[in-house]
Amino acid sequence: MVSYIAFFGVLCIASFSSLCPSSLCMIIIMSVRSIRYSVLVWHLCLVTCCSSSVGSSNIMCQESERRALLQLKQGLVDEFNVLASWGSKKDCCEWRGIACNNQTGHVITLNLSNNSSDDYIDAEASLRGEIDPSLLELRYLNYLDLSFNDFGGIMIPKFIGSLTRLKELKLARANFSGPVPSQLGNLSNLHTLDLEGNSDVSFESLEWLSHLSSLRYLNISEIDLSRNRNWPQSLSKLTSVIELQLFECDLSVNLRSLSSINSSASFQAIDLSFNSLNSSIFYWIANVSSSNLVHIGLSGNYLQGPIPDVFTNMASLKFLDLSENQFEGGIPKFFQSLRSLESLHLEWNQFSQNIEESVKILSCADNTLMDLDLSQNRFWGSLGLDFTSFTELKFLSLSQNLLNGSLPESIGQLSSLEALDLSGNSLNGVITEAHFLNLSRLQALDVSDNPALSINLSSNWNPPFQLNELYMSSCKVGPAFPKWIQTQRNLTNLCINNAGILDSLPEKFLDQFSGLEDLDLSLNQIHGKLPNFSSSLLTYVNLSSNLFSGALPSFPPTIQYLILSGNKLSGPLSSLCATQAPNFFLLDLSVNLLSGELPKCWMQFPALQLLNLGKNKFSGKLPSSLGNLQLLWILHLHGNNFSGELPSLENCTKLGVLDLGANKLSGKIPPWIGQSLTQLFVLRLRSNEFHGIIPSSLCSLSSIHVLDLSQNNLSGALPHCFSNITASSDDTSVFGFVEIVWKGVEIEFGGNLAHVRSIDISSNHLVGDIPENITSMLMLNSLNLSGNNLTGKVPEKFGNLNSLESLDLSRNQISGRIPSSFSSLNFLSVLDLSYNDLSGRIPLGTQLQSFNASAYMGNSGLCGPPLTQQCPRDGTITGTENDDDGIISMGFFVSTVLGFATGFWIVCGSLLLKSSWRHAYFRFLDDTRDLVYVKTAVYKAKMQRRLHR
Repeated sequence: MVSYIAFFGVLCIASFSSLCPSSLCMIIIMSVRSIRYSVLVWHLCLVTCCSSSVGSSNIMCQESERRALLQLKQGLVDEFNVLASWGSKKDCCEWRGIACNNQTGHVITLNLSNNSSDDYIDAEASLRGEIDPSLLELRYLNYLDLSFNDFGGIMIPKFIGSLTRLKELKLARANFSGPVPSQLGNLSNLHTLDLEGNSDVSFESLEWLSHLSSLRYLNISEIDLSRNRNWPQSLSKLTSVIELQLFECDLSVNLRSLSSINSSASFQAIDLSFNSLNSSIFYWIANVSSSNLVHIGLSGNYLQGPIPDVFTNMASLKFLDLSENQFEGGIPKFFQSLRSLESLHLEWNQFSQNIEESVKILSCADNTLMDLDLSQNRFWGSLGLDFTSFTELKFLSLSQNLLNGSLPESIGQLSSLEALDLSGNSLNGVITEAHFLNLSRLQALDVSDNPALSINLSSNWNPPFQLNELYMSSCKVGPAFPKWIQTQRNLTNLCINNAGILDSLPEKFLDQFSGLEDLDLSLNQIHGKLPNFSSSLLTYVNLSSNLFSGALPSFPPTIQYLILSGNKLSGPLSSLCATQAPNFFLLDLSVNLLSGELPKCWMQFPALQLLNLGKNKFSGKLPSSLGNLQLLWILHLHGNNFSGELPSLENCTKLGVLDLGANKLSGKIPPWIGQSLTQLFVLRLRSNEFHGIIPSSLCSLSSIHVLDLSQNNLSGALPHCFSNITASSDDTSVFGFVEIVWKGVEIEFGGNLAHVRSIDISSNHLVGDIPENITSMLMLNSLNLSGNNLTGKVPEKFGNLNSLESLDLSRNQISGRIPSSFSSLNFLSVLDLSYNDLSGRIPLGTQLQSFNASAYMGNSGLCGPPLTQQCPRDGTITGTENDDDGIISMGFFVSTVLGFATGFWIVCGSLLLKSSWRHAYFRFLDDTRDLVYVKTAVYKAKMQRRLHR
């Protein structure tokens, strides 16, 4: 009887409850002691639950809340109809992003996040506009997510602080700005607050966060908190918070501000990565952490010295990231207490320790450690270790260290390993099948940049794994192409450059890799024809510096980077037009045997930013469609046989490098170069057939670093506006590569051209004088005006160009004396003033007398060293009163002798009379001698290393 009463009692409760879960049925059954009745009870309970569910399905959302949602929609800009379902159905509980209480019909969830379940964010589908106060009608709302949208910098609405039933508030990366309203402190039921990535948001104070008494998760990463200097004190009051995310907040800390903190916080996870913290932060972490601390992220700060012992008692720690700091020493022995450690990141520091000792210390966590990254340090020693105990290890990176010796076969016993990176060391020996014996889960392998390491795997070997990424650059892989790679059907990245391969690619090579995206086989001697790329998914292809021959195939629409320079490819470029590649970014076909005219389909590649077709055999006129490449940054067409006038490129306003040298282009230099291409830092038109005057518009090229107009048929005078070229004082980094005549030799500059500033207008037909204001280009490194018909005098202030390293004014008709200011050109290493009409004494100066006499030959009026022609006694003073090369008076000699005698007795007399001074003086001489010896020895060693290279 009691059982029946209990059953009906619980059943009544169930019938009036808002939910009827199966757990409630279990409670009912447990209340019925008789097994015979429990089956009946279970059946009746299911019927009750089902009927309850059916009844609740008829409950629709509240009309007032429906109207509020539609009003909210009106304030939003929804260009891609993300909210198309809003209003199309009467029941708002069925609208996208809405969830309701199935008993009351009240809206409890509003999820308008633009972040799908796979973390893909579609920027185009972002909501914009305003957040209407009608949101306040949703009084039962406990979940609000507006993250990953674009609200255009509006402030976070203060009225959100009135939604007091909220438990989760997510506004991450939604482009809010202004101060975070303190009214959010009224949300006493809030469990989660996520404001990450709103970089224009600020906190006037962090104190109100302590009012959120239920808060468990706080993420305010990527918000500038540099003005909140008391942040350690404010956050120490967050008694309920378990996880704290403060990465990239421009935080700093000092030890004095931490000494007075009495913390009531008990965090279990802390991420303070990418701030400006010093090692004092460890005192705060120790003060605010619970005994169950599991996660610490301190990457990208200014932590230095050895790792402190604050981690000694953190036995529960699972994740520790100290990467990208300035730690020294090694992994401390107290890490042996971290027996729960699963992930350890120490990369990009200055640790220096024997790798065997490091691994031995970490063996305490060999049953838990899954992720170990010690890359970019100075760990040293042989890898002759036994890794078999690290049974859970999934990711291991020891790259860019000082490791040597052979790879132990025990590495092949890490059956859980998914990624192995040993690149950038000095490993040697041979890698065989035994090293991969049980690595069935391996997905990424990188052993590149170990020049003495040989990869000796059988051609018929069938690996136990399927790799996604394989890197074996700068290892001994060849001479045969490794056939086992063709078994790796899941490859997305394959990089085997500079690996000594002297083979052809296997037939239908790319057919094996349907998902391959990045392919780099450069710097080998692979021969034969290029594979068929058209049906692949490749985005990056680098087959440069090989022996590929034949015609160019067509390329897939996915291609973004295509580098085939330094081969023997021939034929026309017409196959390029068969490629529709809207994201084509870089095309380098330089140093081949390609010929014919350029195709006219360049408008098919609107994203192209780098185009290098230099050093081929192309001919004909340049197509006007090149002018459609509005994003083009670097254009190299040098070393071909292009002819005709230059087509308009004035729409290519982003051009930084324009290299058309060594062709047969003719006509005048178009003025639009200076008017439209204002971002040029390299303009190279040398060795063409341009004629006419140099357009004054070139003076508008305010960022120019290399200007080469040499070996043309230019006439007229040098523009007097050259002083407007402001790159002579601009130290901005610029990147590119270009061939220039530097100190008389044509060489290729690559990388950063920030400190290269060169003007070469030699071998033309220029007339007139050298403009005086050219001497205002103070940072100019190289100036070549040789082989023209320039007249007049060398500007008096030429010595102002004190950064000048190379100067060539030869083969002109320049007259007058060499200005005395030339003696100030201390960095000058190449000088040629030959075959002019210069006269007078060569100014005295260490640099000028060190040059070969040929630098001054052909100037019959010049005299003095290094020339053998002596200056006449009465002609030693030439020029103006300011010259210092003249007669030295007798008064000068008298003054010098008296000054020397006085100084000598002051110094020597003091040394004779005072013994302590005498001892200090001779100790100084000994130290100076030792210093000179050490510097000489170091310099000698450097020179010997260079000679051996």
